[in-house]
Amino acid sequence: MEDFPICPVTNYYKRILVPVSYSVVFLLGLSLNGTLLWCVCCRMRRWSGTAIYAINLAVADLLYVLALPPLIISNAMGGLWPFGNIICKSVRFFFFVNLHCSMMFLTCVSVHRFLGVCFPIAAVRLRTKKVALFASGSVWILATAEILPTLVFAHTGRINNMTVCFEMTNPGQFKVYFPYGLFLAIVGFLIPFLVVITCYCSMMTVLYCRAADSISSARTARMRNKSLHTLLVVLLMFVVCFVPYHIARTVYLFVRVYMPEDCHLLNIVMISFKVWKPVVSFNCCANPLFYFFGSDRHRQMLRAWLWRRRKRVQPSVSVVDVGSTNRSAGQRASTRGLINP
Repeated sequence: MEDFPICPVTNYYKRILVPVSYSVVFLLGLSLNGTLLWCVCCRMRRWSGTAIYAINLAVADLLYVLALPPLIISNAMGGLWPFGNIICKSVRFFFFVNLHCSMMFLTCVSVHRFLGVCFPIAAVRLRTKKVALFASGSVWILATAEILPTLVFAHTGRINNMTVCFEMTNPGQFKVYFPYGLFLAIVGFLIPFLVVITCYCSMMTVLYCRAADSISSARTARMRNKSLHTLLVVLLMFVVCFVPYHIARTVYLFVRVYMPEDCHLLNIVMISFKVWKPVVSFNCCANPLFYFFGSDRHRQMLRAWLWRRRKRVQPSVSVVDVGSTNRSAGQRASTRGLINP
């Protein structure tokens, strides 16, 4: 196993920031996406196109968080990789496949909503379950094809006498990896990002113009304002989660290839890239929340389920209380009978 000398890199943040943030993402993402899958698969009788996208998005996010435990352990150990080469390749592959699937499914959801708001007549023909199933299958195939080269580039190696799992590739292959990294940034992020921005900005423009041009009731105006706020929050979440990470990643690749001797600059861009990695991971926790609280119907389903759970617990408590109350009343009555025959 070849030992690659590199610049001394500051990695104090890896033992605290990355393991703690990934652990929080793992716990939240596992519970929230698991709940979302249970609600959609078990509680919904009819699946719409939105439900199909939500299921696939939840599966992608769930598989993403399941790839985090080895990374949590490795970063807590200062970058040491004790799991072997096959698990290294598998973890990197599933990490990036499901990250890109998440971005693509968010793009599908944005196009799905865009058609419903901006082209309601065409939406009747295009927002069908068959189209959603075809789009979902295409996303999984495209994302897998995009990330397949990761199985070649990612592997274990030795840096400063320590076995590590290279996230992209080893330092000696960065020039070969650089065109592939740019391809991922453009096809896997930039194009979906532009589609999402275009769709949400168009929806907000249409909703704003309809609200300004029509004389509607207070309830309708309130619903439109709420839709505008929801669209804005989702758009900002997408921008905050994905844009800084991919910019930092691309800059880090550029410095690695063209300025590898500048250790100070390399430290800065590497820390920036590593710090934004946990932020992009939090997107898989936000997606289920937007699904549950993004529409009144989903909120009502969640409240109804929680109410039924609460009603199941309360009768057992009330039976005990009633029984104990009856026994106490009987004891008091028998006591009175003994005292006053």
